[in-house]
Amino acid sequence: MERLSKRINMLLVHLKKNNREFQDEWLGRSRGGLTSKIHCLSDQSGNPVDLVVTGGQVHDSQLAEDLLDNKKANFVIADRAYDSQAILKCIENMGAIAVIPPRSNRKETRDFDKNYYKNRNVVERFFARLKQFRGIATRYCKRGKYFLEAIKFAASIILIT
Repeated sequence: MERLSKRINMLLVHLKKNNREFQDEWLGRSRGGLTSKIHCLSDQSGNPVDLVVTGGQVHDSQLAEDLLDNKKANFVIADRAYDSQAILKCIENMGAIAVIPPRSNRKETRDFDKNYYKNRNVVERFFARLKQFRGIATRYCKRGKYFLEAIKFAASIILIT
């Protein structure tokens, strides 16, 4: 019996060393400490279509293809972080037009519609309304799945009002 408990303790120590204790909770190390990042796909009215939570160290563009999968749109508006060939190809396969400004270090500059890009603030306003919920802004929920459900609940309240 004593031997088994030592084995379990060693496994827990090993998991903590590899930071796997935070993997299921969508916590990631960044400059501000342990943080989470909310990725949102919204329609033209600012209503959330799909929400995903990841650790704070995950780059925005890593989930873009998963969020855009099986969606239909005429235009996809995003900021410079989403300017990659893979994401642009995914948007093109959707049959949509990418309204993403090119990064400054891009070798081949491409044009984008600046008038449509002005509508990107719709999703930013959604995040501003979402941050008005104190439990979301400060992440009161310790468990990752509860935090995602709290975000969905707050988003549904935003949709109602």
